[in-house]
Amino acid sequence: MTGFRVFDPDPATRRWAEAAHGVAQALAADPGIRARNLRHGGTWFVGVDVLPNAADGSIAGVPLAGAWRAAVTPPAAWHAAQVSIVYPGYPGRDPDESEANHRFRVIRHAAHVDGLLPEDPARRRYLREPHGFILGLPLNRARAAPLMVWPGSHRMMGDALRHAVAERDPADVDLTEAYADARRAVFDAVAPVPVHAEPGQAVLLHRHLLHGVAPWSDAATAPAEGRMIAYFRPQISAADWLAP
Repeated sequence: MTGFRVFDPDPATRRWAEAAHGVAQALAADPGIRARNLRHGGTWFVGVDVLPNAADGSIAGVPLAGAWRAAVTPPAAWHAAQVSIVYPGYPGRDPDESEANHRFRVIRHAAHVDGLLPEDPARRRYLREPHGFILGLPLNRARAAPLMVWPGSHRMMGDALRHAVAERDPADVDLTEAYADARRAVFDAVAPVPVHAEPGQAVLLHRHLLHGVAPWSDAATAPAEGRMIAYFRPQISAADWLAP
């Protein structure tokens, strides 16, 4: 089990992506929204919760549908999707970003497990956003800055985090060391692979899968608007998130 799946093109998913694409373009062009969402030297529009989809996931009246739905448990209400846009030069370096953090983004593709958020100046990590799954829906055709995944890493990361939490309340457990140690073990054992998909396809990631984004290479091809993907990450209980 790799922990990720790329679904074949589906007409229903393509219709949603086409509708979302137009909305996402307008959002990314809005000066105020753009200023609030640009990161890494202006090479990444983070776009968390900016897509104004309805609670049923539809956008501009187009249903959120496709073969991928049979592989997930849909939430009672879909959150506003992230609109992630990567531009040439990614990753640039923000003024407040350390050299070590920037180097990790370049060399290790900023590999992470979603939901473990750094807090306070020491950036200690706690489980704050337990997502049930990660669903990526490409909004345009691009072969640039691909999603990178470490196949099978969800088992290693999940085992390590469950062991660290044990019988305690996950919200109270500092997972910094357990997370870093497990991530290093994955790097030593597993080679990352790029995931490419086009509008009409869907990419589904296990909640514990280590993943990131590759730098924009000289061979990258994408429209002037950048590489655009919408992401849904519905939240679940911490107990369900920790389950195998």
